[in-house]
Amino acid sequence: MTTETITTDAGDARVTWHPAAKPRLVLAASHGAGGGIEARDLAALAAVLPAHGVTVALVEQPWRVAGKKVAPAPKTLDTGWRGVWPALSAPGLPVISGGRSAGARVACRTAEELGARAVLALSFPLHPPGRPEKSRARELLDVGVPTLVVQGGNDPFGRPAEFPEGGHELVEVARADHGFAVPKRAGLTQEEALRVITDAVVRWTAALD
Repeated sequence: MTTETITTDAGDARVTWHPAAKPRLVLAASHGAGGGIEARDLAALAAVLPAHGVTVALVEQPWRVAGKKVAPAPKTLDTGWRGVWPALSAPGLPVISGGRSAGARVACRTAEELGARAVLALSFPLHPPGRPEKSRARELLDVGVPTLVVQGGNDPFGRPAEFPEGGHELVEVARADHGFAVPKRAGLTQEEALRVITDAVVRWTAALD
């Protein structure tokens, strides 16, 4: 694991690399507006994917690196993501643009222009909680590259059944919330819930070759 700081037009970002021994893809993934790269799903993917030929690059947006508590406007998040992209593509491998929550929105909005091989959207915030009329579905439907959405069954930002049909694949983590936490009565453990995520991503990335 190595870490590098990258200067962008939005400030300094930080990339933590989890390299595969024989990489064939890079998964670049950023955090949401309420947390960092220590999120359980991002950490699980960083632990599992390198053994399957996928180098994982966890990206901390400049506002997190600067120690701020509130995420900036979407346009600024996109600027930060564009700024780290040259480093993410430097290994010369196809890059999957990914993220959780707000990071998933950034990945969707910028994928086609940056030349991403695919998009991984974890806990895509389809709408604000309790406000389904404020849909962000267009960001997902306009991606233009292969897209996998992994969504908690009880995510208040959009349950799987609320998602429109489109070119994306959707995997549900039963009973999970926006952070993929599952209640004790869920019928599956937290470890099993995370395995649903990692198994789905391993399978999906294998098909991208």
